[in-house]
Amino acid sequence: MTQEELFKKLVAHCKEYGFVFPSSEIYDGLGAVYDYGQNGVELKNNIKRYWWDSMVKLHENIVGIDAAIFMHPKTWEASGHVSAFNDPLIDNKDSKKRYRADVLIEDWLAKQDEKIGKEVEKARKRFGADFDEAKYRETSPRVVETQVKRDEVHKRFADALNANDLAELRQIIVDCEVVCPISGTRNWTDVRQFNLMFSTQMGSTSEGANTIFLRPETAQGIFVNFLNVQKTGRMKIPFGIAQIGKAFRNEIVARQFIFRMREFEQMEMQFFVRPGEELEWFKKWKATRMSWHRALGFGDEHYRFHDHDKLAHYANAATDVEYEFPFGFKEVEGIHSRTDFDLGNHQKFSGKKIQYFDTETGESYVPYVVETSIGVDRMVLQVLSASYEEQQLEGGESRIVMHIPAALAPVKAAVLPLVKKDGLPEVARDIQHALKCDFNVQYDEKDSIGKRYRRQDAIGTPFCITVDHRTLEDKTVTVRHRDSMEQQRVAIADLSGMIAEETGFRKLFAKLC
Repeated sequence: MTQEELFKKLVAHCKEYGFVFPSSEIYDGLGAVYDYGQNGVELKNNIKRYWWDSMVKLHENIVGIDAAIFMHPKTWEASGHVSAFNDPLIDNKDSKKRYRADVLIEDWLAKQDEKIGKEVEKARKRFGADFDEAKYRETSPRVVETQVKRDEVHKRFADALNANDLAELRQIIVDCEVVCPISGTRNWTDVRQFNLMFSTQMGSTSEGANTIFLRPETAQGIFVNFLNVQKTGRMKIPFGIAQIGKAFRNEIVARQFIFRMREFEQMEMQFFVRPGEELEWFKKWKATRMSWHRALGFGDEHYRFHDHDKLAHYANAATDVEYEFPFGFKEVEGIHSRTDFDLGNHQKFSGKKIQYFDTETGESYVPYVVETSIGVDRMVLQVLSASYEEQQLEGGESRIVMHIPAALAPVKAAVLPLVKKDGLPEVARDIQHALKCDFNVQYDEKDSIGKRYRRQDAIGTPFCITVDHRTLEDKTVTVRHRDSMEQQRVAIADLSGMIAEETGFRKLFAKLC
């Protein structure tokens, strides 16, 4: 099975089992807009809780806010979004499809890295234990040739981005013989910039309405509330402000399911530090955030940092945490050193003094900022991609199982009476009622016990609790574990403690502290 086929199966699985639906599907949907189903919203909320608690509960110097989506238009002038928030896009004349020019080049670079990696692995198998990878990369003519070409293109790409040279971006695409995946041709238009902001009207009448923007990021809501939070919370630098909220971008190229959407949710934290200490804190937050991702247990080898070739107008350092999706390594979190750009510009545009008086140094200054920002929807897709597995079982049977970390699982346990008689449903209902105040628990009595197990495997439920005739005798139940399919007898009185221990966030947080 190819990675593309695997991804198609994952998307179909998400729709079939209530994770994600196309928005307004009965009207043929709306491009790059999706609704979360009953299981998807629980997963999404659990991811947000994992992030929120890891920020706000585990760090005494980080607090949270919830800023409004609508903000004064000057906010976006000060932030630079009105003049500089755009993507370089290119069209294929034959397929009429539009692509981000920078992504096409990045994909070409990734293919060269993959090509080199395959050559190295071939050599590793050929030479065995005596293989010297570093020496092979330096001496293999094929590897050296590919690496030199890749590095030359990478330098041209970085220079073109920093110079905003759209003609050079197109020329790189032409020189690298990049083809449209739809038409298979190289018939490209010029590269053009497209602004990503959504505008709307606010006012009692259309004639007197003012143009405002749907926020393209949540960060500015934190910056304009810096003084409010600092004063009311008596916060001392260094400190952070966290927020989870909706953002909107007019994505011209929106593909790969929920990876890139026009309406999405961000989990952002802005960390305020003394000028001159920002790069030290940037390194610390890089390590902290990577640990947060790896704590989920999806394999360290599937994560990497990707330093930016072109820094945003506000940054002096930037990197992405990338995860290996079925469609390649892609960004799930950005970490930026934003300098004092945002607070400094809001001070300038508002005419209000936005500074911090440092009692330790006796100075007033505009703090510098280190940002961590995650797309919630991308995290959902990451968890689903990493968890999906098709298993062949003994006897020719198979199952689809979602190995979702127990703390993030939409449903923590399912209570299943073995048969719909002999008082078993009543006992099962009593167990469900006892557990539902603490956990999201399902009751299921339809179909054979095997089919019910498969349904719960497909949505990632860690435990299935089966009530059988022995339960009536000794008040124990059979608990089936999702990943191993092993079964054990557990006293009804011990169920709550067992589920709490295995599905709580404590196990994840222990890896972070």
